[in-house]
Formats: sequence, structure tokens, C-alpha cells
Amino acid sequence: MAKEKILKPEEETLGVAMGKTERFLEEHSKTASYCIIALLVLGAAIFGYKKLISEPRVEKAAELIAEAQNRFAEETPDFQLALEGDANGAGFLEVIEQYGSTPSGNLAKHCAGICYYKMGDMENALNYLKKYKAVKGLPGAIVNAQNLGLQGDIALEQGNYSAAANLYEQAVAAADNNYTAPLYLRKAGLAEQLQGNKEAAEKHFQRILTAYPSSMEAREAEKLMGANN
Repeated sequence: MAKEKILKPEEETLGVAMGKTERFLEEHSKTASYCIIALLVLGAAIFGYKKLISEPRVEKAAELIAEAQNRFAEETPDFQLALEGDANGAGFLEVIEQYGSTPSGNLAKHCAGICYYKMGDMENALNYLKKYKAVKGLPGAIVNAQNLGLQGDIALEQGNYSAAANLYEQAVAAADNNYTAPLYLRKAGLAEQLQGNKEAAEKHFQRILTAYPSSMEAREAEKLMGANN
């Protein structure tokens, strides 16, 4: 009989967060997932850092980012407050300024990028999204994919369809799963369509049908392929 794998505490923590992420993406539309995915990862990161890492600097960064998280997690998020903070708590920008080299500081760069994106400030959004450094393992891979996908969204809004398609393809490779990968394949296909690249677009839509038949995007793939012809 094969031995059952014993998970380390940090793996258990991240596993729980990953499960929550998957359930959320199943139950909600993709357009509402930006902040929530990062928030779930954020919660796991804060718990892990507080419980498993004793370095004071890292622990303090985790405490500060938790304060910014409170504004980020509200039903109606105040993205400006989440960025800048106030007398009641720090914002993502303060975490970046004081603890930018820590894991929490790195994640704060991604979250700051989301805040600026939601506020319509594409220049600052792209600036902070690019400052984020990809991390290994789950659920970090999902944040890596989301970061690239958001950069793709900005490129698309700016009319740079080629760059958008490339970034979406990178997002698929960053987290090849049944939840985020089909989303970014669909976006890559649409970006190719906008360039008039019908063959490339169809390749992305076909991959959704072949590799992710149970995904939400698979329901749209055939329709998109039909419109492409």
C-alpha cells in the first residue's frame, strides 16, 4: 500500500486557500474574480507568515497588509483607502514602501495594481503589476496568472492586441488549471480576433474544448468558433 503523503503545515494552509479559490470560481462569474482571488491568497499568506515565520520584519509586513486587506475585502471595496490607508490602518502603498522586499510586500504590489486598475488609473496599475515578482507553488501560481492577465487587460484597453494576446498566453502557462486557464485562453482568442488572426483565435478556442471541456468557457467556445468563420 502506498504511503499517504503527509503535508507540511504551510502546504495545508495553501491547500485550504486553493480549495476556496476553486469553489469561488465555480460559483461566481469570472468578471468578479479579480480581487477575490488575490484576497484568498492574501489570507493564506498572512496566516502562513504569522504562524510559520518568526522573522520580525516579515511578521510586521503581514500585520500591515492585513489592515489593507480589510478595505480590499469589503462588499463595496474602497480601493483608494486600501491603497493609501488612514489612521485606522495601513494601505498597500505603505506596506510596499516599508516592507517591499518581503513576501507580503511583493503581494501588496500586485494588490496595489488591482486597486489602480479598478480606479481606472492604467499607468499606475501597470507600474505596480510589473513590480510583482512571480512566486512558486499554489495558490501563488494563480496570482502569477492573474497578474499577467491584468496586464493583458490593460494592453487590450490600450489597443495593443498583440501584446494582450501574448500576456494572456503567458497567464495560461503560469497556472494551467480548469479555472483560470480557459478564461485567459478565451481572452487570447478574442485578442487574436481583434487583430484579424482567425486561425490563431480558433486554436485558442479549440484548446478550451479539448483541454477544459468542463469549464465555463467551454460553453462559449463553439459559439466563438462559429462566429470566427
